[in-house]
Amino acid sequence: MTTTDPYSDPLGATGAHAVGAPSADLGPTDDRSIGEIVGDIAKDASTLMRTELELAKTEAKEEAKKAGKGIGMLVGAALFGLLTMIALTLFLIQVLDNALGDAWSPFIITVLWAIVAGVLAMLGKKALQQANPALPTTQQTLKEDVQWAKNQKSS
Repeated sequence: MTTTDPYSDPLGATGAHAVGAPSADLGPTDDRSIGEIVGDIAKDASTLMRTELELAKTEAKEEAKKAGKGIGMLVGAALFGLLTMIALTLFLIQVLDNALGDAWSPFIITVLWAIVAGVLAMLGKKALQQANPALPTTQQTLKEDVQWAKNQKSS
Protein backbone atom coordinates (compact mmCIF):
# COMPACT_ATOMS: atom_id res chain seq x y z
CA MET A 1 0.00 0.00 0.00
CA THR A 2 1.35 3.38 -0.93
CA THR A 3 0.79 6.57 0.96
CA THR A 4 -0.04 9.69 -0.92
CA ASP A 5 0.55 13.31 -0.16
CA PRO A 6 -2.60 14.73 1.52
CA TYR A 7 -2.31 17.80 -0.72
CA SER A 8 -2.34 15.90 -3.98
CA ASP A 9 -5.34 15.22 -6.08
CA PRO A 10 -6.06 12.16 -8.19
CA LEU A 11 -4.97 14.00 -11.32
CA GLY A 12 -1.49 14.49 -9.94
CA ALA A 13 -1.57 18.17 -8.96
CA THR A 14 0.33 18.76 -5.75
CA GLY A 15 1.18 21.58 -3.43
CA ALA A 16 -0.66 24.83 -2.81
CA HIS A 17 -2.75 24.60 -5.98
CA ALA A 18 -4.07 21.09 -5.33
CA VAL A 19 -7.73 20.52 -4.53
CA GLY A 20 -8.23 20.75 -0.76
CA ALA A 21 -4.89 22.42 -0.15
CA PRO A 22 -4.76 25.49 2.04
CA SER A 23 -4.37 28.65 0.00
CA ALA A 24 -1.27 30.73 0.52
CA ASP A 25 -3.21 33.79 -0.71
CA LEU A 26 -5.25 35.26 2.17
CA GLY A 27 -7.06 37.83 -0.05
CA PRO A 28 -10.53 37.45 -1.58
CA THR A 29 -10.95 34.29 -3.62
CA ASP A 30 -13.71 35.68 -5.86
CA ASP A 31 -12.42 35.63 -9.43
CA ARG A 32 -15.34 37.66 -10.81
CA SER A 33 -14.72 41.00 -12.40
CA ILE A 34 -16.27 44.22 -11.07
CA GLY A 35 -18.74 44.14 -13.95
CA GLU A 36 -19.81 40.61 -13.05
CA ILE A 37 -20.21 41.55 -9.39
CA VAL A 38 -22.29 44.61 -10.29
CA GLY A 39 -24.34 42.48 -12.68
CA ASP A 40 -24.94 39.90 -9.94
CA ILE A 41 -25.98 42.62 -7.50
CA ALA A 42 -28.37 44.08 -10.09
CA LYS A 43 -29.80 40.62 -10.76
CA ASP A 44 -30.22 39.97 -7.03
CA ALA A 45 -31.87 43.37 -6.55
CA SER A 46 -34.21 42.66 -9.45
CA THR A 47 -35.12 39.27 -8.00
CA LEU A 48 -35.64 40.86 -4.60
CA MET A 49 -37.97 43.51 -6.02
CA ARG A 50 -40.00 40.90 -7.93
CA THR A 51 -40.28 38.88 -4.72
CA GLU A 52 -41.40 41.96 -2.78
CA LEU A 53 -44.03 42.78 -5.41
CA GLU A 54 -45.30 39.21 -5.29
CA LEU A 55 -45.46 39.41 -1.49
CA ALA A 56 -47.38 42.68 -1.68
CA LYS A 57 -49.84 41.22 -4.21
CA THR A 58 -50.36 38.09 -2.12
CA GLU A 59 -50.82 40.08 1.07
CA ALA A 60 -53.24 42.50 -0.59
CA LYS A 61 -55.22 39.62 -2.09
CA GLU A 62 -55.56 37.93 1.32
CA GLU A 63 -56.65 41.17 2.96
CA ALA A 64 -59.15 41.86 0.16
CA LYS A 65 -60.60 38.36 0.57
CA LYS A 66 -61.09 38.93 4.30
CA ALA A 67 -62.60 42.35 3.67
CA GLY A 68 -64.92 40.96 0.98
CA LYS A 69 -66.29 38.32 3.32
CA GLY A 70 -66.85 40.93 6.03
CA ILE A 71 -68.50 43.34 3.60
CA GLY A 72 -70.86 40.61 2.38
CA MET A 73 -71.94 39.87 5.92
CA LEU A 74 -72.39 43.57 6.66
CA VAL A 75 -74.57 43.97 3.55
CA GLY A 76 -76.74 41.07 4.73
CA ALA A 77 -76.96 42.61 8.19
CA ALA A 78 -77.86 45.97 6.66
CA LEU A 79 -80.65 44.39 4.61
CA PHE A 80 -82.17 42.69 7.64
CA GLY A 81 -81.61 45.85 9.68
CA LEU A 82 -83.53 47.82 7.06
CA LEU A 83 -86.43 45.39 7.19
CA THR A 84 -86.39 45.62 10.98
CA MET A 85 -86.36 49.42 10.84
CA ILE A 86 -89.34 49.42 8.48
CA ALA A 87 -91.31 47.20 10.84
CA LEU A 88 -90.25 49.28 13.85
CA THR A 89 -91.18 52.49 12.04
CA LEU A 90 -94.67 51.20 11.28
CA PHE A 91 -95.04 50.10 14.89
CA LEU A 92 -93.89 53.48 16.30
CA ILE A 93 -96.14 55.40 13.94
CA GLN A 94 -99.08 53.31 15.12
CA VAL A 95 -98.18 53.85 18.79
CA LEU A 96 -97.75 57.62 18.37
CA ASP A 97 -100.90 57.87 16.31
CA ASN A 98 -102.85 56.17 19.10
CA ALA A 99 -101.19 58.39 21.75
CA LEU A 100 -101.36 61.73 19.92
CA GLY A 101 -104.37 61.11 17.74
CA ASP A 102 -103.04 63.23 14.86
CA ALA A 103 -100.88 63.07 11.72
CA TRP A 104 -97.64 64.18 13.44
CA SER A 105 -96.49 60.65 14.23
CA PRO A 106 -94.90 59.89 10.78
CA PHE A 107 -93.03 63.22 10.91
CA ILE A 108 -91.72 62.59 14.45
CA ILE A 109 -90.45 59.11 13.52
CA THR A 110 -88.84 60.47 10.33
CA VAL A 111 -86.95 63.12 12.33
CA LEU A 112 -85.85 60.43 14.82
CA TRP A 113 -84.42 58.23 12.04
CA ALA A 114 -82.74 61.26 10.42
CA ILE A 115 -80.91 61.97 13.69
CA VAL A 116 -79.83 58.31 13.99
CA ALA A 117 -78.62 58.34 10.36
CA GLY A 118 -76.63 61.55 10.94
CA VAL A 119 -74.90 60.14 14.03
CA LEU A 120 -74.07 56.90 12.19
CA ALA A 121 -72.70 58.85 9.21
CA MET A 122 -70.38 60.88 11.44
CA LEU A 123 -69.18 57.76 13.27
CA GLY A 124 -68.61 55.97 9.96
CA LYS A 125 -66.64 58.89 8.54
CA LYS A 126 -64.46 58.97 11.64
CA ALA A 127 -63.84 55.20 11.43
CA LEU A 128 -62.86 55.47 7.75
CA GLN A 129 -60.41 58.27 8.51
CA GLN A 130 -58.75 56.07 11.13
CA ALA A 131 -58.44 53.08 8.76
CA ASN A 132 -54.89 52.18 7.72
CA PRO A 133 -54.74 50.26 4.44
CA ALA A 134 -50.97 49.78 4.84
CA LEU A 135 -49.45 46.38 4.29
CA PRO A 136 -47.35 45.86 7.42
CA THR A 137 -45.46 42.74 6.31
CA THR A 138 -44.51 44.31 3.00
CA GLN A 139 -43.41 47.50 4.71
CA GLN A 140 -41.20 45.56 7.12
CA THR A 141 -39.53 43.51 4.39
CA LEU A 142 -38.97 46.62 2.28
CA LYS A 143 -37.19 48.23 5.23
CA GLU A 144 -35.04 45.11 5.54
CA ASP A 145 -34.30 45.26 1.81
CA VAL A 146 -33.17 48.87 2.06
CA GLN A 147 -30.85 47.92 4.91
CA TRP A 148 -29.52 44.98 2.87
CA ALA A 149 -28.89 47.25 -0.12
CA LYS A 150 -27.03 49.74 2.08
CA ASN A 151 -24.87 46.93 3.42
CA GLN A 152 -24.14 45.72 -0.11
CA LYS A 153 -23.17 49.22 -1.19
CA SER A 154 -20.79 49.68 1.74
CA SER A 155 -19.12 46.28 1.18
